[in-house]
Amino acid sequence: MNTASKPRIVVLGAGFGGLELTTLLSEAMGDSIDVTLIDQSDSFVFSFSKLDVMFGLKTPQAVRLPYKSYAKPGVRMLKRTITSIDPERRRVTTNDGVFDADHLVVALGAEYDFDATPGLSGTNEFYTVAGAERLRDVLPTFRKGKAMVGVCGAPYKCPPAPSECVLMLHDHLVRQGVREACEITLVLPLGSPVPPSPDTSRALLAAFAERDIKFVPGRRVASVDNARNVAMLDDGTEMPFDLFLGVPKHRVPPVVLESGMAENGWIPVNPRTLETKYENVYAVGDGANTGTPKAGVFAEGAARAVASGLIAKLRQSGSGSLYDGFGTCYIEFGGGRIGKVEVDFFSGPAPTGTYYEPSVALRADKETFGSSRRSRWFGL
Repeated sequence: MNTASKPRIVVLGAGFGGLELTTLLSEAMGDSIDVTLIDQSDSFVFSFSKLDVMFGLKTPQAVRLPYKSYAKPGVRMLKRTITSIDPERRRVTTNDGVFDADHLVVALGAEYDFDATPGLSGTNEFYTVAGAERLRDVLPTFRKGKAMVGVCGAPYKCPPAPSECVLMLHDHLVRQGVREACEITLVLPLGSPVPPSPDTSRALLAAFAERDIKFVPGRRVASVDNARNVAMLDDGTEMPFDLFLGVPKHRVPPVVLESGMAENGWIPVNPRTLETKYENVYAVGDGANTGTPKAGVFAEGAARAVASGLIAKLRQSGSGSLYDGFGTCYIEFGGGRIGKVEVDFFSGPAPTGTYYEPSVALRADKETFGSSRRSRWFGL
């Protein structure tokens, strides 16, 4: 079969969703289909690794998985910058070529809107690798005063990450011998750390209390005055700080906004099939408005559903499986202990979460989670 006669599937973004989707398509269809995976980066990084970089537990080089190691039958991976998306025609224009698709999957994730929070660009953030690298050098200089982790809007990626950050910051300051000279505060726009799982939230709140970490729920950071070192919350409260660690407001990338696919900052989809309003165009991962958290494991689950549906359609057999809205998140509790929460968003009338107490043993589970995907996607 020559390439011209093969079904053309173009996948935008090589994060959890794009990597899992193209891997599944390759496993099922091999080189009988023409799959193009496009990403502007040269490597993949697990989001949870950014905290390891930030606290000096791993080097930036150690957490980067090079895309050059990704090789799957039927899939070509290209490093390109996407300049426009035409969902009606399923046409993608990049800085080096135009790509037409029979089936288009947008898995470009969420980006950070620093301009949405005045003053934020003049502070520290830990949601990018570059930001985590900068903080790796900043944190050792913080010896006393008020440290604040402030979230600037919801939804945001990796919902437990801000809670993990304050707990790991506590451990860092203890190691530095300066914890008693420092205050730690977490400002969160959610009512609790992990709303779908009250047990997990209670455990985190107990961990905060045990470590004298102040928790301010239901509030977001609206602006930052870097001249006065003050964060303004959305209720007008002013909170002084000596060290600010921000979580920027999220939205889909500008190229997605310009395509007309997004509404209120996100791409509307059928939450069970991930279909958009455009024929044969899907959206998976953090950019899709599925009603599930913006986390890699949920992007992976959505990718499985899209792969199943595409394979059934291409084989003209069956209908594929639906996205189940189920995911497992590991949570750093400090002291070398890891907790776990399993969340189910679609089975019942409301989301439910099953909580597993933190333990050193669960660290092995988290490491297996990462190593299994590293092996599956990159053969490393």
